[in-house]
Amino acid sequence: MNEGKNKLCSNYTQVLSDVPSVVDVDGARCWMEGVNEQFKTENLSTIIKSVEKLERVLENTALNETTSIIVEKLVAHIFRAKGNFTGLNISASQETVTSDSDHVANTTVKVHLPKELLKTNENNNIVFCMITSPEKYGPMGILDGRVVGLAVSKKTVLGLHDKINFSMPLQRPTLESQADKQPSCQFFNFSTNEFHQDGCTTEWKRHEGRVVCSCDHLTYFAVLMVSPSISESDQEILSYITLIGCSLSLFFLVITIVLYATQRGAGTDISLKVHINLSVALILLNLHFLPSQQVAALSSSGPCIYVAVLLHYSLLATFTWTAIEGFHLYLLLVRVFNIYVRRYLLKLSLVGWGFPAVIVIVIAVIDKDTYSRVTLHPSKTNGRAVVMCYLSNDVIKLVTTVGLFGLVFVFNLGMLAVTMRRLKSLRTGQMSGEKGRARRDTCTVLGITCLLGITWGIIFFSFGQLTTPGLYLFCVLNSLQGFFIFLWFFVFKWKTKDSQPGSDTHCTNT
Repeated sequence: MNEGKNKLCSNYTQVLSDVPSVVDVDGARCWMEGVNEQFKTENLSTIIKSVEKLERVLENTALNETTSIIVEKLVAHIFRAKGNFTGLNISASQETVTSDSDHVANTTVKVHLPKELLKTNENNNIVFCMITSPEKYGPMGILDGRVVGLAVSKKTVLGLHDKINFSMPLQRPTLESQADKQPSCQFFNFSTNEFHQDGCTTEWKRHEGRVVCSCDHLTYFAVLMVSPSISESDQEILSYITLIGCSLSLFFLVITIVLYATQRGAGTDISLKVHINLSVALILLNLHFLPSQQVAALSSSGPCIYVAVLLHYSLLATFTWTAIEGFHLYLLLVRVFNIYVRRYLLKLSLVGWGFPAVIVIVIAVIDKDTYSRVTLHPSKTNGRAVVMCYLSNDVIKLVTTVGLFGLVFVFNLGMLAVTMRRLKSLRTGQMSGEKGRARRDTCTVLGITCLLGITWGIIFFSFGQLTTPGLYLFCVLNSLQGFFIFLWFFVFKWKTKDSQPGSDTHCTNT
């Protein structure tokens, strides 16, 4: 008898590519054994295809009564509906599955199916299938490597008013090992081979140590541990903040350039010229960032390529000039003596404008299609996609923007620390009765923080529970960077210079 069964299972595992229209319970078990073996030997893409077929096999299983099948990683429960269907509760562990009782030892999944699932006198099979494989599913961020499949034979279930509910435990060890993550109920789309959140909601009952998922359709589901995402409302607010902030910055940066051009004697101040170059870089950045989405919507690709190239170039130029600000500050505060450099500003300009140009040209030569329309997804689990003109290659984007800024940020952060130490030493050596000194020093530090681009570093700390607050802070401070530079120019280059030329030379020189 066992020999005949083994031969039967061998036949089934050899034809896993063909889904039979009708299969008996032994045949379904053999299919499960075949899929279970694939979890040990095959890659994930092959397993996903087999799991999709297994769902159809379980739907096509002919039986007269409710049946459960357990094969190592796979637990299946096929409910045979009889008479009026009033709903169904299924409890499962790795060793047991039942729809007759809620009391199952070491329960890993509980499912509630509404009566809306079947019409009166429908006798379709209701299929429950739980697959647990931390080795295969764990790297995908799936909680405990467990997925749950739900289906009804001979029908597709979508748009339920009374949603199906299933719950899984979320214990302390998981929370401690993934402290920066939160659970998200999602379904697997076999067409795209990706998880999606559409039609599902997540309720994390922390005090009960479990996650409750509610979905309006049937398929394979899982609880993914994901980084917190921003909501669509937050995304829209952040977009408006960025639009308004960048527009204000662009306006005030232009005013800054005009004031510089009309300021008598400004041409002899090297520090001021460095600030002006940074302002020009920011003007270019805002000028090409603001219309990027509108240009991406055009049918012609030419304007989008132009905007993408100039947007990347101006961003790199901005980072480079903030680094030059830090270098110039180093000469003023650390070197102090013997800092004369022949054709100093020309050399700075060659680096500030030439270095970004070299990077952009090299990228364009290597891959001319890198600059194009790109779709930015704020999160895999939430938020709407944004289409703009920029870099389409994620590796190049990471290296040339995040990588470059990371180096600049570390250097400039050190220079900010040097500045604060210098101000402290100056205050110590001066009369304690000087009024307004602390206020001016605070303004100096804030101004230098802006010029050094330190506020851009907020993005490095915007993760976990800080994601949304960090993004708000990042958007507000950096979209208004041009406005802050204008205030710096106005206060320290005109008002302070005219009113107190002797007491704040350390401010005017930086």
